[in-house]
This record gives sequence, C-alpha cells and structure tokens, in this order.
Amino acid sequence: MKMLHTCIRVMDLEKSLAFYKEALGLIETRRKDFKEHEFTLVYLSDQEGGYELELTYNYNPEKPYELGNGFSHIAVGVEDLEASHERHQTMGYEVTPLKGLPGEAPKYYFVTDPDGYKVEVIRL
Repeated sequence: MKMLHTCIRVMDLEKSLAFYKEALGLIETRRKDFKEHEFTLVYLSDQEGGYELELTYNYNPEKPYELGNGFSHIAVGVEDLEASHERHQTMGYEVTPLKGLPGEAPKYYFVTDPDGYKVEVIRL
C-alpha cells in the first residue's frame, strides 16, 4: 500500500489555500470542481509530490465543521525551525511556543489553520 492523501473540509477555500500555500509552501497539484454537486476538491503537495493534502470545499456551508476530539494534527518538516516560527507569528497565525519532548531541546511548534486544524512544524 502507498499513502495517497489526507482530506480536510474547509469553510473558506481561498483562506485555506492562502494558509497552505503561503504559510507552509505547498503547491496546488490539481483541482476538481463539481458545480452540479456543489463542491470543489483541491489537492496540495510539497515540491517532491507524492503525498497530498485534499481540501474539500462544500459550497455555502451553513456552519463551521466540528473537528471532534479524535483528529490531532498534520505534520510538516522544516530546516530552520526558529525562522519558520517567527514567520508564522508575523503572518498573524495562532502559533504555540517552541516545544520539545520531556528532557529534549525544543524541536517543534504548532500553527493553526483558518478552520482550526493544527499543523505541527518539526525541525528536520
């Protein structure tokens, strides 16, 4: 088996695309509009491709989605954790302090996307 994608539902497609493209550097790999069924699928990936994040946008959602307590987060890796942390703060996103596992130096933090999904940013 091969991992293909993870799907998340978003309230505002443009805000979500801005977050994943500008804050995380993902690129749009493909898009499928199903106007007659009132939804759009947008697939994003990193430069290497392969694994994708699927944003599902249902036209005119009535209320925000409930994330529930089972989903935890998406994770991405970066070379310069401190620069990434500072950049996300400057962009105005909700960002946690740098963290480490017990007894370890800080090596990750979380940034929250426009729909409340957590993204863990880890030092490579």
